[in-house]
Order: sequence, then C-alpha cells, then structure tokens
Amino acid sequence: MLPPVPPQRPGWWRRRIVEPVRNILRQGLTPPQLALTVALSVPMGLVPVLGITTLLATFAAVRLRLNVVAMLLISHLMSPLQLLLIIPLLRLGARLLGNGQGPELTLDQLQYLFASDWGSALALLWRAGAGAVLLWAAFSVPVGLALYFGLRPVFRRLLRRQAAALQ
Repeated sequence: MLPPVPPQRPGWWRRRIVEPVRNILRQGLTPPQLALTVALSVPMGLVPVLGITTLLATFAAVRLRLNVVAMLLISHLMSPLQLLLIIPLLRLGARLLGNGQGPELTLDQLQYLFASDWGSALALLWRAGAGAVLLWAAFSVPVGLALYFGLRPVFRRLLRRQAAALQ
C-alpha cells in the first residue's frame, strides 16, 4: 500500500495573482466598478514618483468607494513596469521642461552636478520629475479610458460565467 500523496501546493502565480483576483470577483462588485478599479490602478501603479502609489490608490479607492485591496494589488503589480519606465520618463521630462537648454539628465551629468553645484542638480531633478509627471498624466488618461471601456464587457462575461458555475 502506497502512502497518501500530499496535496500539491498551488504555484506562485495561482496563489498571488489568480486567487486574489477570483476573491475580488466574488465580493459582489459590478462590472463597471471592477473596470474602474483596474482602469485607475494601472496608471496609478505607473506614476513616475516612487513611494506614492499606495497613497494614490488608497485615496482613490476610498473616495470612489472601490475595493482598496484590489486597487493596491493591481497598482503594485505594475511596479516592475514602473521601474522600467521611470528613467525614460525622467529623461523625457527633463527635455520637455528644459526647452533644450541646460544639462542633459544622465548619470554622469548628475554626478558632476552634485559634486560641483547642488542647486543645479536639484533643479534638474525637479524639472525632470515634474516633466515626467506631466507625461505620465497625459499618457494615463487615454490608457485609463481604454482599460475602462475595454474591460467592462470582459468583466460582465466573467461574472455571468461565475454566476452560472455557482448554480
């Protein structure tokens, strides 16, 4: 007689992504609420200011009466993409608000400026950050709208399937 096989633990993807999303779908949110949650969470997770994602997502969820945990989960899942986009956005932001004048935003230039002129270094970083936030805001509106209107029918179908499976 063989010993009983212990149940296999679900993988990381299932534990961290699939099950939390299923639990959110079971909480009774409507398809427009779910679509709005995703449509706001994705851009908030890509904001080019490190450390502000949690504040933005929590404030928006509470203000709009959405699921706070869902917004935080989705926005923090965007962190790897946020880290990939932050340097290009800062460089473009420095160009956007620099009008082609002043130093370029490179690591060498920043090291030189911090070694010789702190004021110019901080001004360059401020300009780059402000420009990056402007670019992010301009990019976030069409992305959020596309996600909202694109995901509403998807969530309607998912919720119908889930309701049919429960009956």
